[in-house]
Amino acid sequence: MEPEVACILENEQIASDTYRMILRAKMAAQMQPGQFVNIAIDTFFLRRPISICEVMDSQHFVIIYKVVGDGTKRLSQLSAQDTLNVFGPLGHGYPVTEEKKVLLIGGGVGVPPLYELAKRYRAKNAKVAVVLGFNDQDSVFYEKEFENLGCQVSIATMDGSYGVKGTVIDAIDAAGISIDFVCSCGPLPMLKAVDARYQRGYLSFESRMACGIGACMACIARDKKEADLYHRICKEGPVFPIGKVAFEWI
Repeated sequence: MEPEVACILENEQIASDTYRMILRAKMAAQMQPGQFVNIAIDTFFLRRPISICEVMDSQHFVIIYKVVGDGTKRLSQLSAQDTLNVFGPLGHGYPVTEEKKVLLIGGGVGVPPLYELAKRYRAKNAKVAVVLGFNDQDSVFYEKEFENLGCQVSIATMDGSYGVKGTVIDAIDAAGISIDFVCSCGPLPMLKAVDARYQRGYLSFESRMACGIGACMACIARDKKEADLYHRICKEGPVFPIGKVAFEWI
C-alpha cells in the first residue's frame, strides 16, 4: 500500500457518463477483489476513491468510474500515456470462499468490483449468477463481459427500458434464482434490501472517503448488533459480512 505514478493505457466511455480506464502500475500484483484505490487529480485537493474492477496481470488493472462532478469529469478527459498518482490498494475486499454457487448483485457504479470477484470464483469452477441494476438501458455496462466469464446474467432497469423493470430484487425473482450466498455492491437502498433478504455473504459499502486508511474518521458506520462499536468503511471495509453494518453513518 503506497502511492505510485500509474500510466494510463486506455480511457474510454462504455455507457452513459461511465468510463473504463486501464492503468499500468506495479501495485496491481497486490490487488484483491473489492479493494479500491485513491486517485489524485490535478488541481483537486482530495483524492477520489475508485473501486478496482479487474486485475489484468501483475502490472495492469482496470477501473470503471462514473462522471458525477468536476473531478471525475477531469479524469474522463485524460488520454493514453497520461499519468496519475494512485494510492493503494486500499481496504479489505471480498474473501473468495469455497462456495460452489454464488450470487453477485451490483447496482450502477457498484458493478465494477464484482467483475474481478466473478473471475476468481469462475477460476474455482463455481456457478456464478450475476444480477445488475441500472437506471436505464443507456447506463448498462459489462453484461457481455460477465457472460464471457460463463456467468448467468440478469439485468434490471428502473425505467424498464432493458431487462426486468424494477430493482435487482425484482430481477432475482423473475429469474428464479435461489442461491443463498451473496456478494453485493451498490447504493445503500439496494444493499439494505439485500441485507434484509439474505443471511450469508458480503456487502461492499460506498461512502465518502478522504484518507483511505482510517485516519481521518470521515466514513464511520455503526455496528448492527453492538451499540458502541463503529467501523471505518475505508479501513475495516469497504466489504463487511451481511448483517454487520447498521446503515447508520456518523
